[in-house]
Amino acid sequence: MKKLKLVINNDKKNLKQSFFIKKELKDIMNLYAKMVSNGHWRDYSLSSGPKEISFDVYQRASDKPIFRILKKLKPKKFDEKFLIKDTNGQIIKKSENLNRLIDKTNWNNLKVI
Repeated sequence: MKKLKLVINNDKKNLKQSFFIKKELKDIMNLYAKMVSNGHWRDYSLSSGPKEISFDVYQRASDKPIFRILKKLKPKKFDEKFLIKDTNGQIIKKSENLNRLIDKTNWNNLKVI
């Protein structure tokens, strides 16, 4: 039998936060559950890239996302860490705190064009 060797390379200097942390994802999923139960949203997807991570919301699975909740990994301005964008990519709201952004947004009154 061959000897197995375990190699662990978890140098903290090279690790980057490339996803939502647990609390952020919990806040987003609580909002998603509320909007699904109200009948406004139907589906979601998560996507990540080198500059941002997004939680995309759909009315139907075959459509483009109606809203995107984005987390910028390296924001240029302090208040642009979390963004809400519409279908056309226009910024609806932005904040440095996700929980505050979700609470201050009136989700039922946002209209999809």
